Amino acid sequence: MSDPTGRCRWMRPGLFSWVLGASGIAALVAAPEGSAQPVPGPSWPAKTLRLVVPFAPGGTTDNIGRLVAQRLADPLGQPVVVDNRPGAGGMIGADLVAKAPPDGYTMLMMTIAFPINAGMRKDLPFDPIRSFAPVTQLVSLPLMLVVHPSLPVRTVKELAALARARPGQLTYATSGHGTSPHMAAAMFTWLTKTDMIHVPYKGNAPTLTDLLGGQVSMTFGIAHQFLPHVKTGRLRAIAVTTAKRTTFAPQLPTIAEAGLEGYEISAWQGILAPAGTPKEITLRLSSEIGRILRQPDVVERLTAEGAEPVASSPEAFGEYLRAELARWSRIGREAGIRIE
Repeated sequence: MSDPTGRCRWMRPGLFSWVLGASGIAALVAAPEGSAQPVPGPSWPAKTLRLVVPFAPGGTTDNIGRLVAQRLADPLGQPVVVDNRPGAGGMIGADLVAKAPPDGYTMLMMTIAFPINAGMRKDLPFDPIRSFAPVTQLVSLPLMLVVHPSLPVRTVKELAALARARPGQLTYATSGHGTSPHMAAAMFTWLTKTDMIHVPYKGNAPTLTDLLGGQVSMTFGIAHQFLPHVKTGRLRAIAVTTAKRTTFAPQLPTIAEAGLEGYEISAWQGILAPAGTPKEITLRLSSEIGRILRQPDVVERLTAEGAEPVASSPEAFGEYLRAELARWSRIGREAGIRIE
């Protein structure tokens, strides 16, 4: 729903429930049966591979995607190019990959925004499970709540009180509809019973630029990108969104610790391929990426991006993705969150 300026407001009908579990979307998440897969030739890969990053250049997702693409080139013996396709909370890039040939030459760098959008949108041009072949989960990332220093708040309670005193006046920036910053803010407004304006961007980099310039009041985002600006006083950190305090900023309380019991969300990233991609290829990609994520210098670079390496098999990632889809579908129904 939009205000007169075209900015999206998050509305709050109904009673929110944090209870997760099996939902009525079994038909949606069931794996396809009897689908034939092309057999990869012995020369695969014989040409350049493409990693579609569905967010703008310069953000955490893009940085990690480029790191993985660069390191994959050597074991595969072919270049891996990054193709940025931002927009619609990552769904533009996802649709591109869903419709790509399942020949092992196209991959999607996806984030938690994928199951969020898939669980809360009704207009997706693809099936969130049947249109893709899981490869691996890459990393998990804690989020941080930060405000522009012009906002006279230093705690979660003070921010909630100010938002209640100024309904519809405070703005929160995100990297797009249905992204983890959007959901983190939506949960915050739900639990604090506040009304703030959503200002979506096409990535983390432009979000940070406008937050630093004071064009928006606050945001939730990957912790590491804010820390240098917090240290210089250009931004003020309030709390982290994880269940436990993060090693990146151990002095900051969690939002649950600060009074919003049950609040928790962590971002993550992973790799998908088009449905029908041969299993031999997804297994090879998963294995090579797992080796990359264990390299000490890669771990160091991921830590600098605020990320913790995960690595998983295609089967394990598929199970995790289905669980996340069920979770966000339920949250969307119970909380009345709609992504248009």
